Amino acid sequence: MIVRSFKELEGTDRHVKAASGTWESKRIVLAGERVGFSLHETVMYAGTETRMWYANHIEAVVCVEGEAELTNEETGEKHWITPGTMYLLNGHEKHTMRPKTDFRCLCVFNPPVTGREQHDENGVYPLLTEED
Repeated sequence: MIVRSFKELEGTDRHVKAASGTWESKRIVLAGERVGFSLHETVMYAGTETRMWYANHIEAVVCVEGEAELTNEETGEKHWITPGTMYLLNGHEKHTMRPKTDFRCLCVFNPPVTGREQHDENGVYPLLTEED
């Protein structure tokens, strides 16, 4: 059994801050736990824009605080994401998040991330394994 708090992850290697300065994420469960998914708390900052494309992962996101506009870059469709709203990137959709307020969410990735990934120029996380 693993018990962790987001508070205890602050300032550790599991507390990742984007080089772009648009978000930060606390990775509470990673590939090293070998449970088949990773679990993160992510905060995207108000007034920023982040383009992402999880070409190698499926991501489910549940908003717990704040508001943001989610744009599916492949269709142009826009969604307003508020607390209690979930979105699932089950088709590896290219997407953009534009938080109106600081936007806090819980994210699940499959396959799990290792915690060492960095978005590339296309917003993609490489597919890393714990052995890499």
